[in-house]
Amino acid sequence: MISSSNLEAFRIALSSILAHKLRSFLTLIGIIIGVASVVVVGASISGLNSYVVERVSKVLGVNHFMVARMAGNNVTEAQWEKMDRRNKRIDWLDVSWVEGHCENCAEVGAQASTRQDLKKGSVELLGTQITGVTANMGLIEDKTMEEGRFLLPHEVENPMAVVVLGMDVRDKFFLGEAPLGKTLKIRGLDFRVVGVEARRGSMFGQSLDNHVYIPISTFQRMYGHRPQMQLHGLAPSDDRFEDAIDDATVALRTRRKLRGSAEDNFGLVNVGEVKGEVDQFTGAIAMVVTPITLISLVVGGIVVMNIMLVSVNERTFEIGLRKALGARRREILIQFLIESAVLCAIGGVLGLLLAAGLSGVVRAATPIPMTITSGYILLSLFVSSVVGLIAGIYPAWRASRLDPVIALTRTA
Repeated sequence: MISSSNLEAFRIALSSILAHKLRSFLTLIGIIIGVASVVVVGASISGLNSYVVERVSKVLGVNHFMVARMAGNNVTEAQWEKMDRRNKRIDWLDVSWVEGHCENCAEVGAQASTRQDLKKGSVELLGTQITGVTANMGLIEDKTMEEGRFLLPHEVENPMAVVVLGMDVRDKFFLGEAPLGKTLKIRGLDFRVVGVEARRGSMFGQSLDNHVYIPISTFQRMYGHRPQMQLHGLAPSDDRFEDAIDDATVALRTRRKLRGSAEDNFGLVNVGEVKGEVDQFTGAIAMVVTPITLISLVVGGIVVMNIMLVSVNERTFEIGLRKALGARRREILIQFLIESAVLCAIGGVLGLLLAAGLSGVVRAATPIPMTITSGYILLSLFVSSVVGLIAGIYPAWRASRLDPVIALTRTA
């Protein structure tokens, strides 16, 4: 329960703050900027994490893994060179073998890709990704269709000239018209449009929609086997994801007669590990950046201490009078501590409002979602409160130690 003396100290502290509005506001600027910095940085890191994970999920889907000749996470240059000498290409026999021996795989598919400039009449689109896929890649990568459908099994089995467009390709060549049933020329061959994939957006300024999908059988007839094939697997559920990866790894090692401690001669990309690396990366950024932003709160605390010392000197007569009327040292100490804490608390609230406004601006101007987390809010408010109390201790102690006789005489 709050005592009447503490309520009176709070009232006096609030009156002093309101009596010097400009000085109080200038005092608060450091705390406001410090709190806003911590919260905005936290929102940026959390938003960046969500943004990258969302984009990875849109491109790769969930419960999805990939096997390629060259792949891996956190691979050094020396390890990469070793893999380049050792690893073998993925071929159709590998895909068929894994499909028949991966008990925990819901789907096993394949794809290969290359870059090609596309042209229709006088309109040209540079660097489009041409991706040859099996029909089940739409399911494996959880693709969402904007129009039409994805490729069908018989279109892959009997190499057909059909194509699914990314939104950039649709907008470039079929803006204002329905693309389904129309043709698009790829490397001199007319492809009939059967579908359009929903927009996936961009990642770090790079569009994820400048691509087309064609049957992998047709792709290999056009480009040969030079573009390397990748094997893709899908687990039926999250709890069977690791089992599916183990099954595929064992199956491929068996097919390639790798025994005992012999190293894999293929690379594996685990979507879950990619997301884990994103978490590690953003966590490392947070560990470096957050302490730096907290320094601004410490600077704000120093400003508060300075102003409180000035306030003690200005109010020497008031302090002397209160002590002469019977106020104890403890009451004077609490009064100035409360004043310092109230200043920093107000600064913390204003800093949060500023952070919310800045986050809204960034959210509107960029694709990063800017998620303000409760953790960073509590951290900034806790630090600002602690800074306020620490900054107020010395000025409050000085005020409580003033001799009332000397204080009244000095001011008079």
